[in-house]
Amino acid sequence: MKVTQEIQVASSAESVFEFFQDVPAVAQCMPGAKLTEDRGDGSYRGTVSVRLGPMTAGFEGEATVASDPDTMTGQISGKGVDRRGGSRGQVNVKYAVVAADDGSTVSVDADITISGAAAQFGRTGLINQISQRLIRDFVRCIEAKLQAESESSAAEISAGEVKGISLVASTVGSEISSGVKKLFKKD
Repeated sequence: MKVTQEIQVASSAESVFEFFQDVPAVAQCMPGAKLTEDRGDGSYRGTVSVRLGPMTAGFEGEATVASDPDTMTGQISGKGVDRRGGSRGQVNVKYAVVAADDGSTVSVDADITISGAAAQFGRTGLINQISQRLIRDFVRCIEAKLQAESESSAAEISAGEVKGISLVASTVGSEISSGVKKLFKKD
């Protein structure tokens, strides 16, 4: 599955790119993610946990992070296994940070492969919708960290837990609301 997003961050491109080089800080802004080991040379181990209704997927895995400061681009490759549910996931992400009038724009292109029980959510398009919601939370966390008054106060800022039922409900509710608005616009 391909996920393409363009996000706006109310900070300079240089400060956003510099922030992305601090992998532990970035991990704090990813809902449900926890960095467990820095293996050196841009290689990390960690977990990502998501509850989707009755299902909880807790992926354990590793990621490799590389970046190019000259072009303000980067790449993240990761893979993980949900040992309890038997699901597997793999992701390849490319990002680019560019200056914009009101801060910066980050373009993200992700190629996500999920197999096992968690894959059923990909078939409905729900993963794409949920990823958009998680990205909004990620951006809010980045902006809060970049605008923090001190390093210690920035270190205390992190993304909240991924609450599957409320996340799915708000995503589905948003789709219903959008559909109703389109229905009334036709008249």
